[in-house]
Amino acid sequence: MTLLAVGINYNTAPVSIRERLAYPAEILDSSLKDLWRLRDISEAAILSTCNRTEFYCESSNENKHILIDWVIQTRNIKPNDLTPYLYTYNDSQLIRHMFRVACGLDSMVLGEPQILGQMKAAYQAANEAGTLGKYLGKLFQHTFAAAKKVRTDTAIGSSPVSVAFAAVQLAQQIFDKLSEQTAILIGAGETIELTARHLVQHGIGRIIIANRTYDKAHALATRFNGYAIALSELPMHLAEADIVVSSTASSLPILGKGRVESAIKKRKHKPMFMVDLAVPRDIESEVEQLNDVYLYTVDDLKNTIDQNMDNRRKAAEQAEEIIDTQVEHFLSWLRSQGALSTIKDFRIQAEKTRDETLERTLALMRNGLSAEEALQRLAHTLTNKLIHTPSSQIREAGANERHDLIAAAREIFKLNHTQ
Repeated sequence: MTLLAVGINYNTAPVSIRERLAYPAEILDSSLKDLWRLRDISEAAILSTCNRTEFYCESSNENKHILIDWVIQTRNIKPNDLTPYLYTYNDSQLIRHMFRVACGLDSMVLGEPQILGQMKAAYQAANEAGTLGKYLGKLFQHTFAAAKKVRTDTAIGSSPVSVAFAAVQLAQQIFDKLSEQTAILIGAGETIELTARHLVQHGIGRIIIANRTYDKAHALATRFNGYAIALSELPMHLAEADIVVSSTASSLPILGKGRVESAIKKRKHKPMFMVDLAVPRDIESEVEQLNDVYLYTVDDLKNTIDQNMDNRRKAAEQAEEIIDTQVEHFLSWLRSQGALSTIKDFRIQAEKTRDETLERTLALMRNGLSAEEALQRLAHTLTNKLIHTPSSQIREAGANERHDLIAAAREIFKLNHTQ
């Protein structure tokens, strides 16, 4: 039995290759079943994200080419177009790799948490497709447990490392309850989308999205149960904002000191938290001179992010130590599986001896033997039968000077030395 993996990720392959190996939900189930039907493959799972595609298998041998050939044929890719970007793992290498992936140690953003959810989705898809079995199923469960331990015992995910997340973290420090605050987000690009997502996850009360193109603002606001306005309407709504985050491609500032000062007066000097993530700036630098306004720029957040990345790298070192231990735990479980058939056979043999001895004793009781005599006979006979074969084998080991077997017997039966 071999645990085998083949994959590509953002480090080994460009997006032009990664997108050719993407497995959207509509083909994932059939692909899993097709992979599972391959000769020598008894279990299969596929992890497919924008940054990686990995195929996990339990195989009767270490022939990775069966898996690689299947990928090439099913995705209609020329071997030379794919093989330079592939990496492969087996057994202990694969176990460690899966643990590191789930913990975010192999991610583009160190320690990012989304990959764990993606791995759980891969497990769920394989489970529903019926392509998981004893070994991969157990490996996934142990992977999730290892990731949970790393998240619990280290600070790998506690420090924000994106400007959007850092902005939301700062907002939480200024306002006790985000659920009672209104946020105006200016722009409709990826950074604003990420900011909206983090705000919603942290329970923001209300979101208003302003953009030069109203349709884009409306499309984004709809996804987060927000309210869309055109950029030209911003002055009328600015006083409603407890939080303002701006990230546009404008070449000129969108908010000046006068406009923000007017909004603060309308708010009766209730504090306003502003984050300018744009380069060049969307908010005039003079705004930070206003009382009751907390203005941060992308450079302010970058210092926080750099410090947090250092924290994550230190946490990653702790995480690697935890993973070392967890890998050994899983390898111990794997090794123990080789003894299961022996344990089963030993138990069957003992139970057969028990049943035969019990039946003979019951027959003697039916012929008039007293219960006390029957119990004594049962105990004596059963003991002799159970120790007869081990005793004979140990005696033979002694005759053949097999001291290793004698030592193993003492360990297996936990024997104390007698006088």
